[in-house]
Amino acid sequence: MKPATDLTNLQLITNDLNFLIPLLKQYPKCYWLWNYRRWLLEQAELILEHNQAAELWEKELVLVSMMLAKDGRNFLGWDYRRRIVAQIERLRGSTMVEAEFAYTTKMIRTALHNFSALHYRSKLIPRLLDERKADSHLRRQMLDDELALMQNALVDPNNQSPWFYHQFLMSTISPDVQRESAIVLDLTQAERVTYYQREIDRIEEILETDDDCKWVYEALLRYSIELNLLNNQTAQTPVSKLRLWLSKLRQLDSFRSGRWDDLQRELQL
Repeated sequence: MKPATDLTNLQLITNDLNFLIPLLKQYPKCYWLWNYRRWLLEQAELILEHNQAAELWEKELVLVSMMLAKDGRNFLGWDYRRRIVAQIERLRGSTMVEAEFAYTTKMIRTALHNFSALHYRSKLIPRLLDERKADSHLRRQMLDDELALMQNALVDPNNQSPWFYHQFLMSTISPDVQRESAIVLDLTQAERVTYYQREIDRIEEILETDDDCKWVYEALLRYSIELNLLNNQTAQTPVSKLRLWLSKLRQLDSFRSGRWDDLQRELQL
């Protein structure tokens, strides 16, 4: 066996990366293990040939895929994956957005409540549409498909992850949405209203089987308020419903009573 002083830079870095793998398996949510691996790979870029460094980053993507297959909700692993992909894209000079979008699709189909996968997806979609040079029809199709996907996820309304992603999708309907977060670029005011009314109706249907979930009532109030703002304060939802939903929230989430008091004053109920 060669003495350590004779080891090449590539061998030294590879040995340390391999040394950390059992530790990562035992402590997959230890910040400093992930940080040290990233530091090693950054050093590789400084001292190795370009292709050697790129290959190490690509092998790292295989590793993190294996880690996420074991625990798909490891948010540290997801954050690490995004960093790896960004580095590979930079080193190879090519996009990976299609492959990463497909990866989130696979992970979400495995677990619709995977918040980290949904969050990553929210960052990928606007870029994906731009790279596809998607026209108006394809952009609307993407929004409709994602909203339909969340309807399947909300079969279990007590899981908050799909609600957060649903909020992201609805935020893209706003006329004030930033270009880098937009899905559809040319929504008319009438179309925005239609989307809100449709989603409110869909969420109300959940009450037929689950009337004790605070996320349902919170979403109904949120989207009703936003719909009113779209209509220049013209109420679309009957006051009686708003009062009922707010009353249910007081019962189901009494620890936030101050928040519901503020909302009652805001809505003048």
